[in-house]
Amino acid sequence: MKIQTNIILFLGIFVIIFYGCGKRSENFTLEDFKSTDKIDGHVHYAIEKTYFMEQTIDDNFRLFTIDTDAEEFIDINEQERIALLHKNAHPGKISYATTFKMEGWDNPDWVDKTIVNLDNSISKGAIAVKVWKNIGMTFKDKNGKFIMIDDPKFDPIFKHLTEKGIPLVGHIGEPKNCWLPLEEMTVNNDRDYFSKHPEFHMYLHPEYPSYETIVTARDNMLRKNPDLHFIGCHLASYEWSIEVLGKFFDEFPNSAVDLAHRIGHMQYLALKDYENVRNFFIKYQDRFIYGSDTLPDGTENPDEFKKNLHETWLRDWRYFSTGDIMTSPYLNEEFKGLGLPKTVVEKIFRINAQKWYPGI
Repeated sequence: MKIQTNIILFLGIFVIIFYGCGKRSENFTLEDFKSTDKIDGHVHYAIEKTYFMEQTIDDNFRLFTIDTDAEEFIDINEQERIALLHKNAHPGKISYATTFKMEGWDNPDWVDKTIVNLDNSISKGAIAVKVWKNIGMTFKDKNGKFIMIDDPKFDPIFKHLTEKGIPLVGHIGEPKNCWLPLEEMTVNNDRDYFSKHPEFHMYLHPEYPSYETIVTARDNMLRKNPDLHFIGCHLASYEWSIEVLGKFFDEFPNSAVDLAHRIGHMQYLALKDYENVRNFFIKYQDRFIYGSDTLPDGTENPDEFKKNLHETWLRDWRYFSTGDIMTSPYLNEEFKGLGLPKTVVEKIFRINAQKWYPGI
């Protein structure tokens, strides 16, 4: 009887230990952060200084830097030169997307020159092509009409990218908050950005295209190019509704989104509907790419920059990996981490970037 009791006790302890270990292994912890290989799939590394890369290596990240045709950025050729500088200095740690200029749109040879320039960048190592919100929100043709992303003049470019297997990265439009007054915006980072960039605060510019016009043009472009692999920056400007974003995923199976500067919007939605937001990430776990939208300008204090970057990366890891009660600069109230399974977190922080951007 004593032997049987000991056997039962031993088996009970074994089951408890085994079950407990199994439960613990389902999720990452903060202690797993540095030891886990990760990719930040949306940054803008356009300075020669190396402190960004130093923190990247220390926190076990790789970078995908995205050249952008933005007025506040340096020239796109210089962005590419710097991306290649870091790529050559740190093999395997950084990849990049090229882009093209909209100047010369009305010239008859604009399309041909653009394709030649893109092919040149791809031959150097670019693995994707970026289009930015200046298409739809800034540039106009010779007749004063806003150029939209579904304009037929883009068709040969997107067809060319499809044939070459090069994905298109698109920041088309803005968060829906952009069309609201500052005090009605849902997250702090939108209020901060649009207070500093009134030229892009569409609430102040009713003469510009509407939110619906811009995202509809983007989706029309995708309908015309069903085989084009497309990554919608910033949750494809559908950050305000998981229902609408889910419809986007369902209609466009060759599309994914990155989370750059939109994690706060998901945290806001989860305050009201936690389980549905969590289940949404699990359901569409193959379609999300982590990104921080980090953009050093070279004037920062390197130690402070590295500290802030580490804190951002760790906070985002904590949000997706744990069920901790947290705070964030994006919101003014506490919220709960999603505590997603390891397999989902690995996809968000690494696997999906490698899937959607072959060559990372």
